[in-house]
Amino acid sequence: MAHLTFLFFLISSLFLSSQANLHLQPLRNQEESFTSILVSQQGLDFIKDLLINKAISSIIPLQLPATIEKSARIPFLGNVHMVISNVTIYKIDVLSSYVKPGNTGIAIVASGTTCNLTMNWHYSYSSWLLPIEISDGGRASVQVEGMEVGLTLGLENHEGTLKLSLMDCGCYVKEITIKLDGGASWLYQGTKKKRLMVLILLSSSNFFHEKIINFPLPCHFGMINAFEEQIGSAVENAITNKLKYGILKLDSFLRSLPKEIPVDDNASLNVSFVENPLLSSSFIEFDINGLFTAKEKVQIPKHYRQTWQPSVFCSDQSKMLGISLDEAVFNSASALYYDAEFMEWIVDKVPDQALLNTAGWRFIIPQLYKKYPNDDMNLNISLSSPPLIRISGHNIGATVYADVIIDVVEAGQVIPVACISLEIHGSGSVKIVGNNLGGSVKLDDLVMSLKWSQIGNLRMYLIQPVMWTLVQTVVIPYANSYLGKGFPLPIIHGFTLLNAEITLSSSKVTVCSDVAYSESHNLNQLGIYFE
Repeated sequence: MAHLTFLFFLISSLFLSSQANLHLQPLRNQEESFTSILVSQQGLDFIKDLLINKAISSIIPLQLPATIEKSARIPFLGNVHMVISNVTIYKIDVLSSYVKPGNTGIAIVASGTTCNLTMNWHYSYSSWLLPIEISDGGRASVQVEGMEVGLTLGLENHEGTLKLSLMDCGCYVKEITIKLDGGASWLYQGTKKKRLMVLILLSSSNFFHEKIINFPLPCHFGMINAFEEQIGSAVENAITNKLKYGILKLDSFLRSLPKEIPVDDNASLNVSFVENPLLSSSFIEFDINGLFTAKEKVQIPKHYRQTWQPSVFCSDQSKMLGISLDEAVFNSASALYYDAEFMEWIVDKVPDQALLNTAGWRFIIPQLYKKYPNDDMNLNISLSSPPLIRISGHNIGATVYADVIIDVVEAGQVIPVACISLEIHGSGSVKIVGNNLGGSVKLDDLVMSLKWSQIGNLRMYLIQPVMWTLVQTVVIPYANSYLGKGFPLPIIHGFTLLNAEITLSSSKVTVCSDVAYSESHNLNQLGIYFE
């Protein structure tokens, strides 16, 4: 419980389902959603077990708020006043539990739960037979068995965040066993018949009046059972109130979750929820926007193609999570960095530095060397449009359109001499880097054309190998240095992907994974605890 937050954003960040249900196609606004997150039954069970353990450790010891008193008039004994106080739950064990989503909400039930308590007990009574008041007290241990705890939660989208509501909540105590310690507690244990026989023997004793102060009488042979109902009700109310308070805290936490995840100084990932979660009998599905956005909130032209999103599919149905990313996510990143003018750079250092001197081009572009002998050169590379990403079931393809301006540096002056247009075709691969989705690209093909020239016509077939080498040794490594770092997947801090697998399908990349939780991260740091 201490963190029903993974019941819900890891209910917002774990994914998968049974194969039959993965093909469900709910009527939802797919035009605004480019990333789907599916939490499988295995994922829900993992989170449920983790949260129960953390909840128990956070709420115990739990002191019941009230002192319980009871008065009664007993024949022959007179008025009896009984009190129990300092009732504290110090141990809770859950025998079995389950979490089950459905059309009406998410049901969480813990059954066969045992609960151990301690308390102080005290009684006093006076009788017309005795001129003094008799009292006794001590400690007691209480065991609650067969306790059932259940709640039903509603989950819906509220302006891009998750709203959690408590639809039903209850706690039922089946049986209570009380053992008294201290005072004359040995007298109050056992059956009612035995306790009654002790009373009769004491009452007929010649030493009754002499021993009564040091050997107090029980107020009633029902002393042990007198408070069972009240203790049971107090435990039920305390657990129920803690659950209600915890759900309010969790709802507040979910609403405060950011709608954007920072990627770097220029971009964020839009993780706003789209429409209400889909609750099935074996999974919970969330749709988020998933596109890259500029931190300056500049409107990004939609160079990417919007596609309809089917449900997440993982071939290994035992995985806890499955995240499906539409190719529009990658194209939105491409568009953002293009519009922010991050796809322009000047190359003045290359592995073969001779290529940046006109002498290295004297047999390729003779007129260049003749006009600018032994002068240094720069290559001014800029993309003419955002890179276009296409995902199929076999590979990830990228098409890049770029202009390369050949500059000559003469006497400190930069002189543009020619511009060559490139059409670069590459193929990529993706990998998991921590909780990031990283990747790399390799060169498949290169098409060139002369855009303009200040030094006459150029023989492009001679320039082609040089440009291929420059793209292969400069452009591709530069791109891979950024792609290798990746961008964050929507996983809550403290949880990591484990044994992740990546599959490609038409217009999609799907990550299927188990999840591990690091004990070094305290769930209470996320802001949800039952105190």
